[in-house]
Amino acid sequence: MEFLKLGAITKKIIWGGERLAREYGKGEAGEKIAESWELTSRADGVNTIVGGKYDGMLLSDYLASHKDAVYKGWDGDRFPLLIKFIDAEADLSIQVHPDDEYAALHTTDLGKTEMWYIVDAAPDAKIIYGLKKKYTADEVRAAIANGTLEELMNYVSVKKGETYFIPSGMVHAICKGILIAEIQQNSNITYRVYDYNRRGADGKLRELHVDDALAVIDKIEDPAAVRAESDESQNIIAKCEYFTVYHFENKAFSMVSANSFVHLLCLDGKAFIAHKDGVLPIEKGESVFVPAGAGAFAVSAGADIVASTL
Repeated sequence: MEFLKLGAITKKIIWGGERLAREYGKGEAGEKIAESWELTSRADGVNTIVGGKYDGMLLSDYLASHKDAVYKGWDGDRFPLLIKFIDAEADLSIQVHPDDEYAALHTTDLGKTEMWYIVDAAPDAKIIYGLKKKYTADEVRAAIANGTLEELMNYVSVKKGETYFIPSGMVHAICKGILIAEIQQNSNITYRVYDYNRRGADGKLRELHVDDALAVIDKIEDPAAVRAESDESQNIIAKCEYFTVYHFENKAFSMVSANSFVHLLCLDGKAFIAHKDGVLPIEKGESVFVPAGAGAFAVSAGADIVASTL
């Protein structure tokens, strides 16, 4: 059960900046990259394995012949998670994602529940985190039409090291000056509610998805009460039905990959992963897929790592 270092898939979107290229070695020097997909196996992006026995192989091809590497009994249909770095040089659109039920009826994708770990943030950085209060669909639609939707949004100041849980149905947006690690269901369905009248590369206003958005928006009364499970004693920063995420900052730790894969994302520094078949280095910007059933492994101190599993 070889530990697999993964090559990222980069995505250019109009709000992205140069930080992922400059500080994390993604893409080309000076390239504006909005997202770096660190764990992905889907039609619009598949990691390539870097080094080792499977060097150069697509992760999808590896998983097709190693289904139990995801979890025992995985049917090979759809990989469960998508993990990214996101660099917001400008504000992202105000948006919402559907749940599994709505996605199954209206798309070919999954629903999308996600969590954000704030890797870094400008001093004045903020996010949109739900609505200020419950509004009717007519009230939201009217605010979209007359350009006052931002007045309905709940803005939250954020800083490095914080975690935010965004269940499907919750209106949200990452605002400028924030770098995050995002762990989410393996979905790329976004219903854009408002986009500041920005135009895409084709010169046209970016598409909105108002009807779909209003159909799935959950009018959460108190966004501050929205929390995934966490357990500081176990280094768990977010746990829900779709994923469990751990954070280890410059400390040695041990884990066991038994019933699920583990994905290690290095946010900063450098460490060494010791397992029964050898030692693998991991450093800032790199990620490693640990197959289910690989057993115990230990990671040395020296790095800031987010570990995700099912």
